Amino acid sequence: MEFEVNQLSDLKAAANALITLAGKNKEKLFIFEGEMGAGKTTFIKEICAALGVTETVSSPTFSIVNEYEGDGEVIYHFDFYRIKNLQEAYDIGYEDYFDSGNICLIEWPEKIAALLLQENYIKIQISILGPEKRKLLFTTINH
Repeated sequence: MEFEVNQLSDLKAAANALITLAGKNKEKLFIFEGEMGAGKTTFIKEICAALGVTETVSSPTFSIVNEYEGDGEVIYHFDFYRIKNLQEAYDIGYEDYFDSGNICLIEWPEKIAALLLQENYIKIQISILGPEKRKLLFTTINH
């Protein structure tokens, strides 16, 4: 599924479409790919809002994971940008999060690619087309 976002207000429709796609496929794990500044965290904020999160959503760059409460759901937001090796993901107990049955939103998944080899997830690729223009591509990955 592909979306072209011409302005920030278009993200709401894209977030709702992603949630609908995930619900049909019963997916709870989402990986976000895109260069620095592509809008991964901005899109995650919109997804969280659509899931009923009312608290401030921010990138867990230094804490690695943030936890949010949505409408009856727990949402984990990961940012693996600063990890140096896979051991750091093991040290935070990534399996407990990924296997919890809760929603996991993962930025910089390439840093933990080896840990995703057996996981099913939806990949969100964000490409920059202009100052506010983005292309979002949603792909369901089943292993």
